[in-house]
Amino acid sequence: MNFSKYLRFAIVGACALASCKSGPRTATKPGKYSSTTGIEYNTEEGMKVADYAGIPEGPGLIFIEGGRTVLGSAEEDIAMTHDNMERTVTIASFYMDEAEVANIHWLEYLHFVRKDSSEEFYQSALPDTTVWARELSFNDPYVDYYLRYPGFRYFPVVGVSWLQANDYCTWRTSKVNENLAGVGGDSGGKRGLFGRKKNAPAADAAEGGESRKPSIEDGNTLPNYRLPTEAEWEYAAQALIGTQETGNENQENKRVYPWDGRQVRNSYGKTQGQFLANFKRGRGDYAGIAGALNDGAMITEYIYNYPPNDYGLYNMAGNVNEWVQDIYRPLSFEDVEDLNPFRRNGFLDPAAQYDKKGYQSLIDDHVRVYKGGSWRDVAYWLSPGTRRFMAEDSATATIGFRCAMINAGSNK
Repeated sequence: MNFSKYLRFAIVGACALASCKSGPRTATKPGKYSSTTGIEYNTEEGMKVADYAGIPEGPGLIFIEGGRTVLGSAEEDIAMTHDNMERTVTIASFYMDEAEVANIHWLEYLHFVRKDSSEEFYQSALPDTTVWARELSFNDPYVDYYLRYPGFRYFPVVGVSWLQANDYCTWRTSKVNENLAGVGGDSGGKRGLFGRKKNAPAADAAEGGESRKPSIEDGNTLPNYRLPTEAEWEYAAQALIGTQETGNENQENKRVYPWDGRQVRNSYGKTQGQFLANFKRGRGDYAGIAGALNDGAMITEYIYNYPPNDYGLYNMAGNVNEWVQDIYRPLSFEDVEDLNPFRRNGFLDPAAQYDKKGYQSLIDDHVRVYKGGSWRDVAYWLSPGTRRFMAEDSATATIGFRCAMINAGSNK
């Protein structure tokens, strides 16, 4: 063995020994040399291994610790749909927006879309403000003012379809990761994420070629923002972490709503007797009487107005219903797996079995689940286990959304 090879093996051996003394290799401390080949990282010969300190903090997100739970409706099935029977599943930990996406967030989205994308896409991103219009009701001010008037900035955006909500998630992922990676700009010069703006110049190439895009391997970017799955949404709304007995796996009770008890009013403290969500109290009663308004909202409400659940999530019941990822099938509870259940297109229970053309069904591969109840719904729909569906390209004044994200780099 020549001297150079001997020296190299000696160095690798010493490094390996030092690595053993400092403990096993981890994702955040991979060592300077490969533990299987002995080749040095980040050299001309070796693989690039970026510094990694864990998943970056995503703006607006709350960590939701996963675990075993029982999903399904604990309430009487008044609609007789039998589409959410109770079953035990396990949900992996994930992240979710602490509150619904608000008008100011959507206006920010429109601002950047108008700057860097086609006019055609900008028009498609506009919420349908006519969802407030009613032939036999004077809701005209909301049509003109709800989205853009400053007083409504932190009210949930409505009039947004499932398809539009997905586009927002795609844009948000791009913008947040540009900011984290220090790339900035408009998704690479003037090239918009959803098509180059008409008559805009081509992107300026950086020295040595195009600007380098953020990479997954760098560890300084976030996973995709997306709509939560139905199971994730329901699990987060239950927030059963607040019923956990100390030191064991028993839970003291299951919740009908995202809070303890079978009532919709607060049972404790200075706010005793106050409603815990924004919903329709009864026929014609949206808010109570003047001088003693209870939930205090004839329509939607400030996204942080009601007490958060035990995960720290606001308005997981009432205010607006929320889109989730899943397509709707009445027997999803029977078909999906018991680890991270999710219902996607094109697998089992095909749309051809539902007679939509003959007007005997409303179900096909373009209807999506929404959850949570709204300002216009009675208390029954506030229970996390209830579910409804609507066409993915439709919108109403009672449906909004919030984003979620996987817990990358973890098996929890």
